[in-house]
Amino acid sequence: MGFAVMNPPLLASSHLIKASFLTRGLHSDCRKRRAISMNCQATAEKSVVSGNRMLVFVPPHPLIKHWISVLRNEQTPCPVFKNAMAELGRLLIYEASREWLPTISGEIQSPMGVTTVEFIDPREPIAIVPILRAGLALVEHAPSVLPVANTYHLGISRNEETLQPSVYLNKLPDKFPEGSRVFVVDPMLATGGTVVAAIQLIKDRGVDNKQIKVIAAVAAPPALQKLSEKFPGLHVYAGILDPTVNEKGFIIPGLGDAGDRSFGT
Repeated sequence: MGFAVMNPPLLASSHLIKASFLTRGLHSDCRKRRAISMNCQATAEKSVVSGNRMLVFVPPHPLIKHWISVLRNEQTPCPVFKNAMAELGRLLIYEASREWLPTISGEIQSPMGVTTVEFIDPREPIAIVPILRAGLALVEHAPSVLPVANTYHLGISRNEETLQPSVYLNKLPDKFPEGSRVFVVDPMLATGGTVVAAIQLIKDRGVDNKQIKVIAAVAAPPALQKLSEKFPGLHVYAGILDPTVNEKGFIIPGLGDAGDRSFGT
């Protein structure tokens, strides 16, 4: 599986990937949207229609690049690492919630007169599902972006020998309210076993693929391949895409064990 590094850091790949991932850049100066598919076909358009393709978004924001750089540095101390993870999560959730949150409009009285306004509709269900424990760091500042969201913790550990996931804590509701929009937060999408298990649990509780968005600090091809095959229409937002995963299931170059580095263990 080969990759071509684009500028900004978007994603391309060889013909070995059957799915069509798209990476969209959001440019602050003119808000043009650019999509590059993993079959190396590039288009430029104001909006990207995904259909049943899984889309992978890497927002080219300077602050996202900055915090990824801080996270990659092996000299970054634990408190700084944890703060960088939280700041990165805030930015990625902000980008992922763009054009996705339900709003309600009305009129209010400003100090200078009556005006039409829009608010986030608090009646529409929004859920955040951090995958413990590293997900807690990435989701720490989420309430500042999504103040009306409910948080449901999901603990999944990975067997270091088999790399298979095991659920040890499940605080998901028996069934999500109809129309729920769910953010699944997992810092490292490496082999994909953990995030696939998490999304399947959410889908079993009544949520459609297109109502789920995955937030990750770093993503790699094995995880993206699994997600695209199992959950067409899913959207993934990542700080950066790395090319490989080693035999121990760690992303290379990655940033190490996000949980250990966040919590100093």
